[in-house]
Amino acid sequence: MPRKLSQLVLEQVSTARNRLAKAKVLVGLDGFVDTIIHVVAQRESAAKYTRMATMSEFSRKVAAAAGLSANFEFVTQMVKLGGNGPIMANALASYGNEVTYVGNLGSPTVHPVFADFTKSANVISIAEPGYTDAIEFEDGKLMCGKHDSLREVNWNNLIKHIPEENLIALFEQASLIALVNWTMLPFMGAIWQKIQSRIAPKLTGEKRWLFFDLADPAKRTREDIAEALRLIGKFQKHFRVILGLNMQESRQIGEVLGIAAPDDSPDQVQTHALHILERLPIDTVVIHPVAFAAAADATGCAHVMGPYTPKPKITTGAGDHFNAGFCIGRMLGCDLASSLQIGVATSGYYVRQAKSPRLDDLKKFLQTL
Repeated sequence: MPRKLSQLVLEQVSTARNRLAKAKVLVGLDGFVDTIIHVVAQRESAAKYTRMATMSEFSRKVAAAAGLSANFEFVTQMVKLGGNGPIMANALASYGNEVTYVGNLGSPTVHPVFADFTKSANVISIAEPGYTDAIEFEDGKLMCGKHDSLREVNWNNLIKHIPEENLIALFEQASLIALVNWTMLPFMGAIWQKIQSRIAPKLTGEKRWLFFDLADPAKRTREDIAEALRLIGKFQKHFRVILGLNMQESRQIGEVLGIAAPDDSPDQVQTHALHILERLPIDTVVIHPVAFAAAADATGCAHVMGPYTPKPKITTGAGDHFNAGFCIGRMLGCDLASSLQIGVATSGYYVRQAKSPRLDDLKKFLQTL
């Protein structure tokens, strides 16, 4: 009887501690303070209330107030570090990687919400953070952002804080670089172009992994998205490029590339990843819906069902944890299926425990799958 994938992956990660400790990672460039919020459906007492469970329930209340007014009570569940980059970097650091993080985490001093993060990663902050109110429901979340400070994430400010020769050294030392949240960072494309012209040609040795997460590009124009994909493809000359997408993002990218949208079945989603890969000259495309994940590379395509839970403690950051786990698999030389399994297990642990797993946590969680 063949062994389960989770058992095979457990054996792979059980010997990974020293390799991960030696693997340096560079992540950037965003930074947010996230406030996780629930909406009150019924207030029973000063201390007790019933939460609005679904987005449709909330939307009905909003629609019913059109032309009138409405009063919604928001209850803060936690205030935590946010942004695709910090969350992903925090997850990678929890696995033992030596992480350098560059982004807008506070200026002139780092915001207190990132205090623990600075203990596990080498943090270089170049601007004030953005702020996000994450209104969570059992079936999704609304991310309400305040983004003025993100304009300070630009090449000139980056080089002001990290001289170009130092930035080249950070790229040179890294086994993995992750450049995330293109959608919210208005000058990310220009930074990519500078990296391509001034940093990448000076790197030596084997190609490093380079991970991209566009982060919900729906509000960007079709032309902007097409240009971002063109720039991502150009990185393949110097890196092994991974493009990470959630389900909605994969449909948006597919539309720009002229690919029909898939249904929600694992077979169709993994085929969709393959179709995207056929149109982009990169190493890997990975798509992570809620209940499973799929990916494609030169070896073909694969999918892995996730340890889905209908009652997560937290959902904000689940995708970033999946991305961290998947990239761990790629750095360890795992095949697509094993990398996907590490990704869904990392995310599955996080949404249940509301914290990033360490390597021992991952191993124990894999034993339950």
